[in-house]
Amino acid sequence: MAIAHTPSRATESLATVLVTVGVVLLALLTLYLVGFDQGAISRSGMFMHELMHDGRHLLGVPCH
Repeated sequence: MAIAHTPSRATESLATVLVTVGVVLLALLTLYLVGFDQGAISRSGMFMHELMHDGRHLLGVPCH
């Protein structure tokens, strides 16, 4: 005789909420780095600065 365990709906809901919050936070961090950082956090040389600068142009964010 086998016992099957099915997770409760509360556990599934909590997992969904946590994943959603994580994705939103990651999206906001990415938006900040690309749109508003101007090199304050991304201090890894000109490569990162130029990558973020090109990302601003790609997204249509004014940067000059």
